[in-house]
Amino acid sequence: MSDGRTGSVAYGARSDILILGENPLAVATARAAVQGIGHEAVGPVGHGDAVGLVSDGAAHTILLAADVTDGAPLDAVLAAVESAAEAGRCSGIVVLPIAMIDRVAAAISHPSIDLLCDPTPIELASALTFQSARLQRVADLSGDETRRLRDLSEEVGRIARALANLSEETRIGQSFGERRRGYEAEFRPDIADAGEEDAVTAEDVRRLIRARRLRARFFDAELFADPAWDMLLDLAAARLEGVPVAVSSLCIAAAVPPTTALRWIRMMSDQGLFVRTADPMDGRRVYIELSDRVAQSMTAYLTAIRQTGLLS
Repeated sequence: MSDGRTGSVAYGARSDILILGENPLAVATARAAVQGIGHEAVGPVGHGDAVGLVSDGAAHTILLAADVTDGAPLDAVLAAVESAAEAGRCSGIVVLPIAMIDRVAAAISHPSIDLLCDPTPIELASALTFQSARLQRVADLSGDETRRLRDLSEEVGRIARALANLSEETRIGQSFGERRRGYEAEFRPDIADAGEEDAVTAEDVRRLIRARRLRARFFDAELFADPAWDMLLDLAAARLEGVPVAVSSLCIAAAVPPTTALRWIRMMSDQGLFVRTADPMDGRRVYIELSDRVAQSMTAYLTAIRQTGLLS
């Protein structure tokens, strides 16, 4: 193994970042990013040697540059990285092209491994800085990336609590009248009273999604960025249609950059809003679906707006 300078790989310093990968351009970009934030780039290490190096506990921080040309050995590397992360021996980043979202997302789910989809040099350097700080156990961090992750975690937690409350209040048949505000609909139906004519269809949900997308024709799309809700709607429609949703498809539905979508998917899965299910026909792909609790909440909400005439 070569470290790109001279001699064999000598990895062990906590400030070192081990580069894994075989595509020359990808690993060169990774090396430049590591050196750009003032750390030592060790490697690159090919897939054949990476499994042993990651599995033996020597690696602390890794930067895996995945490429569409990588064959089956990459799957073994991804599995080794996930296993090491679960054991607390490894943290780091996997950089991947859009075409590999399903393959990588199926193998990597641990929160200490960030997934960056076609990142810019600044995005990669920011993520590396955060990884380095996390490794050093810095509790109160500054910087845009840290604040963004903290805010994301808080927002997903808020969504999870709100949906849990909706599900519980729907289950016991309470109305929401006591919290009514002037801009809210006057009618607060109980889902238990919904008749067949009030049943929400997949087409109803798809119409909501199309209406949301229509806004981008008249306003800056970033003004309305709400990946959590966009994904909830898409999964609700898919559940009604009885079709599975791959990670890559859900990233498209989120209407935000893939890296941001992957981060939301992971956070919402960790909060129990989403459920990951392996594709029985392809071990290198997982499907995402709503948890039963969240599905109940979505049904309650969609039925309510249908009964108020907002879906007619």
